[in-house]
Amino acid sequence: MRQPETGSAWIYAGFWIRVWASIIDSALLLFLVFPLLSLIPGAARANRAAPQLFTASGRINFDALALAPPGPLHVVLYWLLPAVVVVIFWLTREATPGKMAIGARVVDAETGERLRTAQSILRYLGYYVSTLPLGLGLIWVGIDSRKQGWHDKIAGSVVVRRRRTVEPVRFEAADDASSPQTGWNNE
Repeated sequence: MRQPETGSAWIYAGFWIRVWASIIDSALLLFLVFPLLSLIPGAARANRAAPQLFTASGRINFDALALAPPGPLHVVLYWLLPAVVVVIFWLTREATPGKMAIGARVVDAETGERLRTAQSILRYLGYYVSTLPLGLGLIWVGIDSRKQGWHDKIAGSVVVRRRRTVEPVRFEAADDASSPQTGWNNE
């Protein structure tokens, strides 16, 4: 694993900082997927809902999306596209945009290196396992000593981020042994 720059160290990313990263990722994904649904009438739902996607005032009619049965592009836009995007980010950047925003990386738990493709896919599928029992596998991040959710344990991954360490402050005048320090202003 690459060492962080001087004055910082790797720490496990905790529950709340990862929640913020997930909120960022979810918002970005919403902005990616929903416009595709609204621009392609009937793409994600049956064609009978297509004319109802926009109201007379031009606003998006969310009820039309909720009431129509899913179509084939629903699977692509809601399930496959997010999975592919997230896995590609893990493989190429070691983080999704949300994790990049908080300075975190998803790495192999044993070596600290980039995840392998199989690990990335397992980790993504592990989110479903983590979410099913009332999100307990996600909450586990706050309990575990290595801050691993069930999806991390399944894939053998950890999420780490840089934390600044305390460095002593050095003043040039203090390094000069010939000048005595008699007070706050070195008078």
